[in-house]
Amino acid sequence: MNYKDAGVDNEAKEDVSKILYNAAKETWANRVGQIGQVICPFDDFSGVRAINVSNLPEGTYMGAGADGIGTKTYLAEYTGNHSTMAFDLFAMVCDDAVVRGAEPVAIISELATNSLTGRAKEAKDLALGYVRAAKAANVAVLTGETSELGSRVGGYGPFNYNWGGVAIWFAKKDRMFTGREIKPDDVLIGLAENGFRSNGLSLVRKTMENKWGPEWYKASYDEIRLADSVIQPSVIYTPAVVDMFGGYNNEPKAEIHGFAHITGGGIPEKLGRVLKPSGLGALIDDPLPTPEIMRLCQEWGNVADEDMYNTFNGGTGGITIAPKDEAENVIGIIQDHHIAAKKIGKITTDKNISIANNGFFKKEKILKFGLL
Repeated sequence: MNYKDAGVDNEAKEDVSKILYNAAKETWANRVGQIGQVICPFDDFSGVRAINVSNLPEGTYMGAGADGIGTKTYLAEYTGNHSTMAFDLFAMVCDDAVVRGAEPVAIISELATNSLTGRAKEAKDLALGYVRAAKAANVAVLTGETSELGSRVGGYGPFNYNWGGVAIWFAKKDRMFTGREIKPDDVLIGLAENGFRSNGLSLVRKTMENKWGPEWYKASYDEIRLADSVIQPSVIYTPAVVDMFGGYNNEPKAEIHGFAHITGGGIPEKLGRVLKPSGLGALIDDPLPTPEIMRLCQEWGNVADEDMYNTFNGGTGGITIAPKDEAENVIGIIQDHHIAAKKIGKITTDKNISIANNGFFKKEKILKFGLL
């Protein structure tokens, strides 16, 4: 008996690792000439990859944040399309970094699979996503790890995996958002999201199974396969927000006072967390449209409007907080990055988050959520 007989195929793992390594090398060009440029003194598969941080000025902060894509991998397994998963992973870690006024520069990932034997096609799909998502986020993939864990990783079909990552970021102390910059009558500018990002997918799957049965992902509604609506990749907002506050070392294009990344917990939790230091609240009286697939999940699962806003993003994946006279400038910057945006509300002295109800049931015109 050998290691392969026990379920670990080192040869297959090496092949997949090389596929992902070659994809990572393509991403290093994204940071050339910027903070976070990848230095590779020994250009080989197992060589050292590093970031040159020599002589950074006083007040430079470096940090990291970790996240994963959770059960969204089920959608890749249902559809056989793994090429969009990196957009979800990079959005989760990079868009969290800009919440504090930091510029993400590099990604480290960890791919845990049930088995890599015969999985070159899936690895190439993941690698394709690596390259495209890194370009969209303007980051380099510094390094990564793959592992075969057998029955410890389950799911649908023959290839199952969990994917997590860490974003390394840099920031200047005087550019970081504390929350105390936020003032009454600052405007809220919503950045559009037409999908679920990587949050609420367990509720989505449960809703779909109740309506369409265990093979719901094969069903179509309005001539669109449901799985294709649900797998839609996350929009990556990082470059647009970095453009606004200037990132680590570029000229700011707008004055902004904060950014909320709307993921798990929805607008009430994520915007509430950003507002907490200021003691202020928010009124969202003109929200972005709720994607049809979210409204359908509400209807089919009898999900209350309040629960939709606490679980899903409601069509708003990010919220920029800015002075009133910067609103049009901020919207223009976002649109330059091919992301739909508009003014959705303002900061108030009322210590609640009030949202004009765009849900399915609309039993109440305004939903009020107390700050945490």
